[in-house]
Amino acid sequence: QVQLVESGGGLVQAGGSLRLSCAASGRTFSSYAMGWFRQAPGKEREFVATITWPGGWAAYADSVKGRFTISRDNAKITIYLQMNSLKPEDTAVYYCAARMTSQAQFGFWGQGTQVTVSS
Repeated sequence: QVQLVESGGGLVQAGGSLRLSCAASGRTFSSYAMGWFRQAPGKEREFVATITWPGGWAAYADSVKGRFTISRDNAKITIYLQMNSLKPEDTAVYYCAARMTSQAQFGFWGQGTQVTVSS
């Protein structure tokens, strides 16, 4: 069993920055990935960024590339999402997720944290 808890959401003006955190607990594995997804009202959930263990490879959605940075804390099994140059269209509920490398899809999810960007 894996538990994921997000934090760091809030309200920010366009052009500002915010950092999200996701702490994992419970079962751990030697090869896995964690990432961020987001869902705006009336929209489908979309991929934002992911990072892997043990390689540390990262990937981003085109919509956030160059503005968002995903990072990891290996000792704490925690990931972060540094969001810079925020735009109103970044407003969404952001979800942390995890999967084993052997899994095709992310199967573990956090409760989500609201990010609101005002103009």
